[in-house]
Amino acid sequence: MAAAEGETPVDVGAPPPGALYSFGTPWPELNQGLSYSDTFRCADADAAATLIEFYSTNYKSSAPLPGWIKRIRNGQITVDGEVVTDPDKTLRDGSKLVYHRLPWQEPFAPYLLEVLYEDDDMVALNKPSGLQVLPKGLFQQRTVLAQLQMKDWKMSSCCSKRKHVQSHPVPVHRLGRGTSGLLLCAKTKVAKVRLASYFAEGAINAGNKRDKSEFKEERKISKFYRALVTGILDNDEVVVTQPIGLVHYPGVAEGLYAACSSGKPAMSKVCVLERLTHQNHTLVQVEIHSGRPHQIRIHLAYIGHPLVDDPLYGIGGHPKFVEPESTGPDGSFAYDGGYERPLQPVPGDCGYHLHAHWLVLCHPTTNEMVKITAPLPQILQTQEECRATFERVSD
Repeated sequence: MAAAEGETPVDVGAPPPGALYSFGTPWPELNQGLSYSDTFRCADADAAATLIEFYSTNYKSSAPLPGWIKRIRNGQITVDGEVVTDPDKTLRDGSKLVYHRLPWQEPFAPYLLEVLYEDDDMVALNKPSGLQVLPKGLFQQRTVLAQLQMKDWKMSSCCSKRKHVQSHPVPVHRLGRGTSGLLLCAKTKVAKVRLASYFAEGAINAGNKRDKSEFKEERKISKFYRALVTGILDNDEVVVTQPIGLVHYPGVAEGLYAACSSGKPAMSKVCVLERLTHQNHTLVQVEIHSGRPHQIRIHLAYIGHPLVDDPLYGIGGHPKFVEPESTGPDGSFAYDGGYERPLQPVPGDCGYHLHAHWLVLCHPTTNEMVKITAPLPQILQTQEECRATFERVSD
């Protein structure tokens, strides 16, 4: 399949090895900011509330009191469509409030995406490490989703209306920002629903297999990752069934996913590929039956072998550093009035070595089995694979 007009190849004249083509639009210096809407409701008709009371009470995790005052005086908040700069303005029941977050320069992120597989129903991408899949936190524009939205997708004429073609493909699962490799995206609403059901089915089956029995062979999708872990695994194969749930963690308002006895079922099958005794590392393949957030990072850390250079998860599947929660004095906030970035590691930090290598799935419309592979980074190749790659390049 040839690259379409306007797509940007990584190497001029040829697609990247293992890819059909690549595409991507360079990021602008600043994003477009964000708007957050609220409707003020007063439970007590005789009670009065001010603008600053509403925001400093309901959105403490976004900014300290002086930060919200700064945002109001900057003219970043409207009440019923009018800019209000008085923090002490009294609100009426039913007032429409909008906080306009100022545009900001998002941290560095790559923008080129390689297409590994494409048909009328779905597209498989090779996501680079450092690129977030969906908007969250500091990354609201520099995401895979934004690149999918910016590309002009020329849908095939054979795509019938019954397939409910979308304006652009959408990811049907997630990869951590620091994780590279295979990312499935649906082009149609039918494919989106069916692919999402495959992933959901895996999570349900993981809950029914807590006895570490064999993985169900009839699964509609099987996902295999490569990872480089610390230490030397004694057993050639380990099945991990540790539940994963949210725990309190400073700097992450919604909580951090970690090994948690009260969490949701999760299952990972770890197979040793190569023991690098001179480095005290082990190269492993991980098949995940469920898809909990940060599952592989947590499960490998839980069995005592965290990913090499993982800044967040340590032995036991818990964060390495849990410092006392501190947002500093009330006068300490970022340029936009919000809190400064936490000093301790957060889930989106990169540095670890994890790659979504290959998957086998039942095609969402043809029901044929399809295998898709994402080329491995050199650090995650076995010695034999490195030799084969070198010989292929030399020829």
